[in-house]
Amino acid sequence: MNSAELIEKIKILRNQKNAIIMAHYYQTPDIQDIADFIGDSLALAQQAAKTSADIIVLCGVHFMGETAKIICPDKKVLVPDINAGCSLADSCKADEFREFVKQHPDHTVISYVNTSAEVKALTDIVVTSTNAKKIVDMLPQDEKIIFGPDRNLGNYINSVTGRNMLLWNGACHVHEQFSIKDLLLLKEKYPDAIVLAHPECKSVLLKLADVVGSTQALLNYAVKYPEKKYIVATESGILHEMKKRCPETFFVPVPPEVTEGGVGCMCNECKYMRMNTMQKLYECLLNESNEIIVDEKIAREAIKPIKRMLEMSV
Repeated sequence: MNSAELIEKIKILRNQKNAIIMAHYYQTPDIQDIADFIGDSLALAQQAAKTSADIIVLCGVHFMGETAKIICPDKKVLVPDINAGCSLADSCKADEFREFVKQHPDHTVISYVNTSAEVKALTDIVVTSTNAKKIVDMLPQDEKIIFGPDRNLGNYINSVTGRNMLLWNGACHVHEQFSIKDLLLLKEKYPDAIVLAHPECKSVLLKLADVVGSTQALLNYAVKYPEKKYIVATESGILHEMKKRCPETFFVPVPPEVTEGGVGCMCNECKYMRMNTMQKLYECLLNESNEIIVDEKIAREAIKPIKRMLEMSV
């Protein structure tokens, strides 16, 4: 079927099944456009907590589906591609993280939302890039903290809070790959442009940025100042919403480093996010397939740090 027919069939199924389609900003433009709600990790979690839908179709990566299921155990949570993982979540295996936590029993454990349900179950507070600084600031200054798994976000939070959190050595493959050389060339070419960067980027890049913030924060900044030019250092999917909200504004993405084989691309895309397609979205909604199942015991523990995050984010 053609694109228009696919869109119409998805809309019909959504209404018939009382389903809500939620999509992360890093999804392809067509999925973003058909979604009932788009947002970053915090917004998706908040939306899942208050939806009245019977079915949640989470267009993102696996841990996002797990988070929605943990928050909404009575709802059916589907993902278009069950194999859409996350390099950052994969960099923090639950067994290894459990041993790390055991080695530092006097530490409060803060885990980034980009983690598996099993890791969340080992955690005291879950955070997102939107609320990480706010939540860390709410804890006593002398509190010992483990922060995982993103070392770049952890380093950034340490730098802006004066903390010395113990960091897990994980990272996002997309945000690690931005080319500093190309960023400097872009700054030279567009000297009046504002550099927007996600805190999952390396510290050397963040030092070159004018604005550091979550995906939502970077979008909000561009919407607030549409007259400016922007160099954007985060996953390129956000450019779709930026251009929709600011159609006259100039945006240019920072490209990744050229690979060892000499092959590069014009922008950084998360290969896991792009595993979801409109066809897969239609099929999972039609067949109610690719359902996210979380072990009840793990879910009971994992919901505690998520609820604490939601309460502290108000």
